[in-house]
Amino acid sequence: WLKRQGSACPRPARPAAQPRQPRCRPPPGAEAAAMAKATKKPARKTQDPVTRDYTIHLHKYLHKTQFKKRAPRAIRAIRRFAAKVMMTQDIRVDTKLNKFVWSN
Repeated sequence: WLKRQGSACPRPARPAAQPRQPRCRPPPGAEAAAMAKATKKPARKTQDPVTRDYTIHLHKYLHKTQFKKRAPRAIRAIRRFAAKVMMTQDIRVDTKLNKFVWSN
């Protein structure tokens, strides 16, 4: 604890009767309980594809990009956005969306 001269809030006094507890360690048995909860979780057998509809402001991501590089950069921006929002790295862009991005 660092003391500053003229500090507005002084350090609160600790009663002498209570022993000091370590701050970083969890209570005894907490690690075992956490491990038991983690191992009992049933694994998902099949992963169903998830589709969501989002509106992505591509102008923000393609600002000052030359025309030849706009479509590939747009696809990368879409993949990055989907990975961030859906919290997965397995992103598959629909064929219709890909054709639309490359046509404009």
